[in-house]
Amino acid sequence: NMNFRFGIWFAVPLILFWETPEVTSSWWYMGAVGSSRVMCDNVPGLVSRQRQLCQRHPEAMRSIGLGVAEWTAECQHQFRQHRWNCNTLHRDRSLFGRVLLRSSQESAFVYAISSAGVVFAITRACSQGELKSCSCDPKKKGSAKDNKGHFDWGGCSDNVDYGVKFARAFVDAKERKGKDARALMNLHNNRAGRKAVKRFLKQECKCHGVSGSCTLRTCWLAMADFRKTGDYLWRKYNGAIQVVMNQDGTGFTVANKKFKKPTKNDLVYFESSPDYCIRDRDIGKMEQGLQLHVFPFPS
Repeated sequence: NMNFRFGIWFAVPLILFWETPEVTSSWWYMGAVGSSRVMCDNVPGLVSRQRQLCQRHPEAMRSIGLGVAEWTAECQHQFRQHRWNCNTLHRDRSLFGRVLLRSSQESAFVYAISSAGVVFAITRACSQGELKSCSCDPKKKGSAKDNKGHFDWGGCSDNVDYGVKFARAFVDAKERKGKDARALMNLHNNRAGRKAVKRFLKQECKCHGVSGSCTLRTCWLAMADFRKTGDYLWRKYNGAIQVVMNQDGTGFTVANKKFKKPTKNDLVYFESSPDYCIRDRDIGKMEQGLQLHVFPFPS
């Protein structure tokens, strides 16, 4: 009868909703979409704030899109001897598939390295004169002093403060829309990734004077190779701290009281990693097909 058939069709989306974990699109997909100006409309995962920044700063988006290949390659390098090796699914709008739905150490690392990758890409683009909104670090002017004596700021210091500011505005925008535990976890790890890049700024100098004597030095600040950031975050991954939400829902407490409270530099996670040698039936459920359950309405 009509009610019975209606009950079948009503049940199908209900089952899909409960059986299928939501895998949303991500700005990570920008690397696969390309770098054209219409990219802002081609990435369905961008939230409104990200779309605004995309339309306002198309050159920056091009740098971020190209940078996706760099930080995913670094992720794959760090996980090269592991069963889960940070493999990407280029047809998947989330880039990594369902594996990062779990709030695991692997998720913590990916969010941190991707956030660091945006800082690195934007900062480098500023120094290379590719962005209208920034250039070299404007604060590095005049004279200064270090343990070797006086020097003059010159050359082009990497404007990492701008890179961090832009990455915070763009990367964190999606997480700021949510108030749940996973959003807070992602925000924490995003920030840890940004701080990691800034940690490896190094001072480089050039000597001026007779026969190369350092009677006068010109110095600037430069980012280290991205591998240093990757190696550092890898150490943080291995020492990541399992946490639980505190009672008022504003932060974390350690899951095991034997461990120290996480700092802003530490990576945090909620769930233990799955055994990547065994197929996860929850994650693979859609590939296996769904069993249709019928919930007829009373006639």
